[in-house]
Amino acid sequence: MTESSPLGLIAGNGDFPLLIAKAVQEKGKKIVAAAHWGETRTELRSLVEKICWIRLGEFGKLVRFFKEQGVKEVLMAGGVDKKKMFSKTRPDREGLSLLNRMGHRKDDFVLRIFADQLAKECFQVHPSTVFLPSLLAPPGVLTRRQPTAEEERDIEFGWPLAKEMGKLDVGQCLVVRNGAVVAVEAIEGTDETIRRGGKLALRKAVVIKVSKPFQDLRFDLPAVGEQTIRTMHEVKAGTLAIEAHKTIIFNREATIRLANKYRMVIVSR
Repeated sequence: MTESSPLGLIAGNGDFPLLIAKAVQEKGKKIVAAAHWGETRTELRSLVEKICWIRLGEFGKLVRFFKEQGVKEVLMAGGVDKKKMFSKTRPDREGLSLLNRMGHRKDDFVLRIFADQLAKECFQVHPSTVFLPSLLAPPGVLTRRQPTAEEERDIEFGWPLAKEMGKLDVGQCLVVRNGAVVAVEAIEGTDETIRRGGKLALRKAVVIKVSKPFQDLRFDLPAVGEQTIRTMHEVKAGTLAIEAHKTIIFNREATIRLANKYRMVIVSR
């Protein structure tokens, strides 16, 4: 990574962009951000050299801003509410051209096309965790409680199915109970999938969240955190199974502490 040019951060929602900005600052490297209106937290403004606010689809505006700032390397951090694709997209000319080339809106496909177009504009796209590798989940049972035999069976049952759903680029999360799939993630996101599946399961649902079989590790890694645990507690779900080295855990210690408080299991395999 070059020392002289600033890093360009394409910022979505949540804590991740803020964590990235702080980590880059600690490395003594300059950082500028293209932030999304209605998604990116305003605190990011104080953590970067310059910020440009864009709407979903304003690809041309993003590229011009980064080139004006001398950016050569970029990374993407934080999600964007996928439901806004149907109501909040405001593409500029370059963004409209990009959207017209996509054909469909599967997550991985869209992000790969986006990254490829950034490369054509002479930007190098780095993995989102390049400055924070410690966010990736280590292997093992991370909580005090171990999974029961029933929970183990549900993990073994659901894991390959979650991988198949990932292969289809539908979603990364699956909810199972007693050898039955009760919810599959689509455009609504993980929390709503957990709520829907947990209500159907009534209690002790097993939530499985995995990377896609051909996951591009530069972006869209599955992520969990305290909010995931709170949502599971709402619906009395008992177990969270994630993929080691390919899942981001935000605020890991606090997330594990909360899971222990609710006597939940977090398995990283």
